Amino acid sequence: MAISTDIERQVDQLEEKYKNSGQDLSSYLDGLLYAKYLTYWDYIHLDTLLSLQITRTHFPDETIFISYHQITELYFKLIIHEQKQIIDDKQHNAEFLIQKMERINSYYKIMINSFRVMINGLDREQFLKYRMTLLPASGFQSAQFRMIELYATPLYNLLAPLEKGNFSVNSSLDELYENIYWKKGAIDHSTGEKTLTLKQFEYRYTPRFMRIAKEVQGGTIYDKFLKLPAEVKENELLIDVMRQLDVNANVNWNLMHMGVAYKHLSKNELTIDSTGGTNWKEFLPPSFQKIIFFPEIWSEEEKADWGKQWVEHMFNPQTKN
Repeated sequence: MAISTDIERQVDQLEEKYKNSGQDLSSYLDGLLYAKYLTYWDYIHLDTLLSLQITRTHFPDETIFISYHQITELYFKLIIHEQKQIIDDKQHNAEFLIQKMERINSYYKIMINSFRVMINGLDREQFLKYRMTLLPASGFQSAQFRMIELYATPLYNLLAPLEKGNFSVNSSLDELYENIYWKKGAIDHSTGEKTLTLKQFEYRYTPRFMRIAKEVQGGTIYDKFLKLPAEVKENELLIDVMRQLDVNANVNWNLMHMGVAYKHLSKNELTIDSTGGTNWKEFLPPSFQKIIFFPEIWSEEEKADWGKQWVEHMFNPQTKN
């Protein structure tokens, strides 16, 4: 059978490719000849993926709970994937930056809009029972979510609000990390000590967090934005997608968690502690955290009222239209 011109050209290109890397094309062709056809289930490791939802109780809704958290972590992975491309970019191209920001916002919107699975898709009585087998584990221990924050903005912007006056952007990374806002959410109020949830989390991830903080020092997404040429930095669409990202990550995402907490952990006058002992009523409200990735693109009034209007609209029926 005659070989087409296109195939001959492709073989020549392959031979050149492998020759330049000191490899033998014939060996690779043998490998292609012997290889099995790729299937969808093998490519995405479907059997392995579906075997990872290992519950600890017999309550049916625990499968929903663990599956949703695993799905969320996959979206976090995609967000970090886009963040790293922004950080590595050297072109300062507004179109590229906007595209990446829009992708990140799309992932957040999917997670935010799907949170009804956690709010309305879980039986409260089942949840209150199987959650007791999860101690001291908590969604607070999502390392990828903390990595997203580290890639997004300098550590100083992640300080607890009351701590910012005690430090500056020039303070050491160790000092800033020790006072990062989320640690305040896992302190036992009765003793003032760190919860086991926080101690486990710090032991497991502090070295990685500090490595990332050092790698991106002066080069976070916000740092890169501040250094952009004026014509790029002032791009209205870029500002818009950055504002959306700030709100999605630091307001809307927290509000969804608050919705779950109020639905499943509050009833009448009773407030139930979350798994791991995190202080969710004091920790989750964005108006308490006041974490803003990109402070320059917000007015002083907007920063002062950060999250308040959203919280009132969602949790105070009197303010709703």
